[in-house]
Amino acid sequence: MKIDVQGLRNTTRSNRFRVGLLICVALLCGLLLGTVVPGREAIGRAVKNDPATPLAIPDPVHLSGGFATIAETVEPAVVNISTTAVHKAPKRPRMPRGFEEGPFGDFWNRFFQFPDMGPMTEHSLGSGVIVDKKGYILTNNHVVDGATKIQVQLNGQSTKYTGKVVGTDDETDLAVIKINADRELPAAKLGNSNSVRVGDWVLAIGSPFGLRATVTAGIISAKDRGQAEGVGRQFQHFLQTDAAINPGNSGGPLVDLAGQVIGINTAIETQSGGYQGVGFALPSNTAIKVYNDLVAHGKVTRGSIGVSFNEEQSTNPVVLKQLGAEHGIIVEGVEPGSPASRAGLKGGDVITAVNGNPVKTGDDLVDAVTRAPVGSKVEISYVRDRREKKTSVTVESRDEVFSGNSSAQDNSSSGESSPVKFGLHVETLSGERARQLGMEGQRGAVVADVDSGSFAEDVGFQQGDVIVEVNRNGIESYNELREQLGRLHSGEEVVLKVLRQDQDRGLLTLFLAGNVPS
Repeated sequence: MKIDVQGLRNTTRSNRFRVGLLICVALLCGLLLGTVVPGREAIGRAVKNDPATPLAIPDPVHLSGGFATIAETVEPAVVNISTTAVHKAPKRPRMPRGFEEGPFGDFWNRFFQFPDMGPMTEHSLGSGVIVDKKGYILTNNHVVDGATKIQVQLNGQSTKYTGKVVGTDDETDLAVIKINADRELPAAKLGNSNSVRVGDWVLAIGSPFGLRATVTAGIISAKDRGQAEGVGRQFQHFLQTDAAINPGNSGGPLVDLAGQVIGINTAIETQSGGYQGVGFALPSNTAIKVYNDLVAHGKVTRGSIGVSFNEEQSTNPVVLKQLGAEHGIIVEGVEPGSPASRAGLKGGDVITAVNGNPVKTGDDLVDAVTRAPVGSKVEISYVRDRREKKTSVTVESRDEVFSGNSSAQDNSSSGESSPVKFGLHVETLSGERARQLGMEGQRGAVVADVDSGSFAEDVGFQQGDVIVEVNRNGIESYNELREQLGRLHSGEEVVLKVLRQDQDRGLLTLFLAGNVPS
């Protein structure tokens, strides 16, 4: 028998290697067990001998006491305003005349399926600030405009008080409302906005998204933002701030570090619908003047002399030099029968001063005239044919100068057939309004609104229509329209010539006819 000695040797060596490896592993495990387990026990004993100190809540440290003190002082005077407005339901399309009855009428109603809808209710939120302990509140006109119900909540209270509108001013978007709380209310102090400087710290307080008593901080980013920068309307010159202002902040106060209200938060510039760092507040000095007028008279009366101009074109230095004026406002139009017209001013004149104060911008002219009491006279310096001239002009109510006193006439009960009887709310077509409608140089009475279910709606009148004739008699103003309609009697036929600017077809000439309503 032959023995494989070499194979046996190899097997023996392999077994020895495996046994040695097994012994090494066993020794390593023993070492680990002998050191780790006693180590854990030692660590545990060390922790027990040196326990952790419990955490404690420290005493309050008021690092920003200035802001907190201001917020605590002003917040009680800031209110939350919720409004309810009821809107008429949209009207169904008008059926062609003569087809109201019969199969076609049934087909029209069934095919288009226009159900008779009831009035629609809209709810909105805003803010306001109490400025008189008797319950007078400053807010924005757009917060309460069209509201059929106004409810006011004081800070930290659940009671809702009914608010009543004292007066509104659409030009500055301000309104005054009043609540009766049967007690004196905390009132905020209004400051002088002329003292505000760019870079000053301010706080905005209000109810963004209905979150009451929200306080945000920022600085004054700019002053006197107005139409020249594409912001606001003619009588709005805003303070710009980066304090967060969001929907619901409207009407709330902008407060300086003295705790005084130096602005009423009014609008934001945004591409998202929310805060983007650019907010606008109407200065307190403007708010104070408007407030005093609204509380005393229920409206704001501004003076006017009856001239119109375009800021950019009327201050062109090249044109001014050609006309012989170093500065001023070039008059584009003069309202017929206005104080300026009676004083001899004409289109193309350059107004250079009012009462000796230089006019270099449109605001210089407008502010000087609107601040003059109605009925007073102002001295107008102007350039015509490169010669300096002066004239005295009587300041009249802006509403009367540019609208033919339509609001007063509409409320009058004299005259058998006023425009209101026909369902028409009209005013004299001003030069500025004519340009807006693409009817420059046209005379007439422009339709501001049409009553639902009225004669005017039935014959097809629309907002923006310009009435130029009544039964072939020319119309150049509201008063002439009222006079012509006053001569008509119930049931009599009437034909009104109307100009209408159509988006697709341009300027249209229409004849709207019917019988005078009883």
